[in-house]
Amino acid sequence: MTQFPETRYATCEDGVSIAYQTIGDGPVDLVFELENHGNVEIMWELEALADLFARLSSFSRLILHDRRGTGLSGGSSFPDLETRARDLLSVLDRIRSPRVALFGERTAGAALAVFAATYPDRVSSLVWFEGVATRRWSPEYPWGHTPDEHREEASVVRDGMGSERLARQWLMARAPSFAGDERLEAEIARLDRHFMAPSTAADWITVESETDVTAILPLLRCPTLLLDHEQSPTGAAQSRHVQSKIAGAELGLVSGDVYGLPFGNRAEISDTIRAFVARERGVEAPDTVLGTVLFTDIVGSTQHQASVGDRAWVDVVGSHHAIVRDALARWQGVENDTAGDGFYATFDGPARAVRCALDIASRVRELGIEIRAGVHTGECEIVEGKHAGLAVTIGSRIAGIAGPSEVLVSRTVRDLTAGSGFSFDNRGEHELKGVPERWQLYGVGT
Repeated sequence: MTQFPETRYATCEDGVSIAYQTIGDGPVDLVFELENHGNVEIMWELEALADLFARLSSFSRLILHDRRGTGLSGGSSFPDLETRARDLLSVLDRIRSPRVALFGERTAGAALAVFAATYPDRVSSLVWFEGVATRRWSPEYPWGHTPDEHREEASVVRDGMGSERLARQWLMARAPSFAGDERLEAEIARLDRHFMAPSTAADWITVESETDVTAILPLLRCPTLLLDHEQSPTGAAQSRHVQSKIAGAELGLVSGDVYGLPFGNRAEISDTIRAFVARERGVEAPDTVLGTVLFTDIVGSTQHQASVGDRAWVDVVGSHHAIVRDALARWQGVENDTAGDGFYATFDGPARAVRCALDIASRVRELGIEIRAGVHTGECEIVEGKHAGLAVTIGSRIAGIAGPSEVLVSRTVRDLTAGSGFSFDNRGEHELKGVPERWQLYGVGT
């Protein structure tokens, strides 16, 4: 059996253990994620992967980790983007890595892009191999799949995950020159079985079919390289699409007629990554971050005040404030401002902001009142330690449209919270006062 580095565990804030390894002692920390393979110990048994790891760790401290619910990590289901980002942050804190370069394949790169936008001070650069911003078809994104195609894909992996038959199909599509190698098919099938259970794989397909990070791509500020193949069947169309959304992003094409990592031109791939992440660049403190804003206020507060009287209303408002602040503490939100009976808070992930809003809406009913809430995720400027900018205005306007006990969110929030357990009810397009264009909004349930 191939020798591999020691597997260690980082404990996340909710107690879940994330398995990780570090290899090499180069001057740059490099996080590596594949889209659909992952078990930090079994991966070393695949010769092509072991070779790629050796090449990458020759110039870096290579960081591998198993996503929650997969491989050797804890958790019972495939995580949403926000959870993946916070789990990776736990690993980086555990190994005392202040700043990293990121390398992700396909949708794994999309998750790392969210991490880079949310924690820009922790990321030096991003290399995205075969950039895939979403797997969902639209007229603007013809490379995606329809809901029926995703359901069929989920059924296929539920029935065949870990089988040599599925491994053979993958090789035929992505690395045809290796198709028919029965030993390799068996190795890939074994790796898949140790990656995730068939039920988890079906969940993974469902989550990714509902995820879209396109809206956050213009917010990336780290140097970004899209890496693809010269002989890509689509002309690297998806990578070019992603590149067009990221200011200053570069596109690099590698040679060879094999499209699937790690069977392509590993020497050229690793050399390209080495050259990009080693480039001398100045380090500037980020002045914007990807943030989530939450606005709440009491519905019909004036009428309530008139009906119960000023003295009683002071007690109601005091109890309301206590509930809101308790929920913010529970869901790790930061109170930015309070005016009358309204609150403005920020989060580093949309799912916790939505859960906080639902928590508040449920608990204040015991006071005989209802709140409305609006949630939006976007680029926020940091002004005197607080979030500001158009994203904040959008969140406020969304809250103003919400009905009693309703949590109303932007499409960006919906697209970034797939796998969080929410249900979304389309509320149609709305004009937001002072904000360009019309905005698609959704009501949230669980």
